[in-house]
Amino acid sequence: MTNLNIDERSCRTDVVSVTRFRSRIPDLADAIIASCQDRQCFTHIDNDPIPSEGYVVDIIDKFREVLFPGYFSREKIDPISLKYTMGQAVTALFDMLSEQITHSIRHDCFRYNLPCSDCSDRGHEIALAALESIPSIRQILASDIRAAYEGDPAAKSHDEIIFSYPGIYAISVYRVAHRLSDLNVPLLPRIMTEHAHSITGIDIHPGAIIGERFVIDHGTGVVIGETTEIGSNVRIYQGVTLGALSLPKNAGEKLRGKKRHPTIGDDVIIYSGATILGGDTVIGERSVIGGNVWITESVPPDTTVMVEPPRLIYRHPSSV
Repeated sequence: MTNLNIDERSCRTDVVSVTRFRSRIPDLADAIIASCQDRQCFTHIDNDPIPSEGYVVDIIDKFREVLFPGYFSREKIDPISLKYTMGQAVTALFDMLSEQITHSIRHDCFRYNLPCSDCSDRGHEIALAALESIPSIRQILASDIRAAYEGDPAAKSHDEIIFSYPGIYAISVYRVAHRLSDLNVPLLPRIMTEHAHSITGIDIHPGAIIGERFVIDHGTGVVIGETTEIGSNVRIYQGVTLGALSLPKNAGEKLRGKKRHPTIGDDVIIYSGATILGGDTVIGERSVIGGNVWITESVPPDTTVMVEPPRLIYRHPSSV
């Protein structure tokens, strides 16, 4: 009986202690709210919503359902149910996509005090244009998947590549985001590719231009900058950077919209850890760039670039 009384007193003391701590929360909330008025900090406190990453993830998932019917949908799809299932998926994708595109356009209008541009109508029109592109996006993704399979002895099937290769996930998201970027959708394409970046470790800017049969093998640590141009049948490995040269102060204003990243010709292979920098740098067709190479100048077609083998030192216990 005595132990019960001790336990009861302890519990009551805990409740009082927690209440004492929680009583400070309203003052903390007031201080945080007051800090929202600081113009040097970033907030979006407005009646109109900003694009939401959560919704963007849903859009990516729905795009994958439509791009690869039968792979990522929960429902069974057969020749009889295809029209019904696809109709539902495309309708849901249109509703989600048009809403988030509208939010993206309206956000820019308000933030930059732009004249009214019929955000809602534009959002719906652009969503339709994006959906009209799905057959062509599917065709180029099919070429990416076939190239990945043909060049990887470890791949047992095309299904394995579609389901499990991070490079295909990142490229799929990029191809959709790139189309939205071409349609002048602000903010949304970058949120999409950055989500893929967070999942795969592959960072492809939606503004990059990438040809068919593109393969990213393994992929972790790959960076492809905004103004990169990549031809057809190109394969790159993990840790490759296609980036810009060292940027000066105020580079955002000075270089925005200018070519800062390299051009990669058709049929090029770039091995792991290679770094290729600069908007004037062109890697010629059919060239091979070896691992850990650092390149800031153009390479002619049909050239192999390699680092000289390092001198290795072997130490055996008997010699120490």
